[in-house]
Amino acid sequence: MENRQTIENREDVSLLVRSFYAKIRQDVTLGPIFNKIVTDWETHLELLTDFWETQLFLKRKYTGDPIKAHQKTDDIMNNTITMEHFGIWLNHWFATIDELFTGDTAWIAKNRARKMNTMLYMKIYEHRSSK
Repeated sequence: MENRQTIENREDVSLLVRSFYAKIRQDVTLGPIFNKIVTDWETHLELLTDFWETQLFLKRKYTGDPIKAHQKTDDIMNNTITMEHFGIWLNHWFATIDELFTGDTAWIAKNRARKMNTMLYMKIYEHRSSK
């Protein structure tokens, strides 16, 4: 635990994102979904680093639409994405942060993920209802 550091810059965000998605790709539930959807992992990891750098340091690097991306994923997966999937994702996110980082920015990363987790699932649910 004493080797943990604070999240201070893009390099730290990249370490978090890459360590986290290495776990996700191996997860028995989430791995098949992500490995089906993501065809260029390096580009995806850079995009997600941009996303989290924007979230944590308010730098305008990310320009995508995570709501539409998650709705499209659910469409591709025949509307089978559940809250369990989001819960597994969140557990891996928290565990990765706790393994690598400490401090206020780590707490913010957990809090933002928790809020996004709920919002994204709700937007998927709404999208299903609008079809």
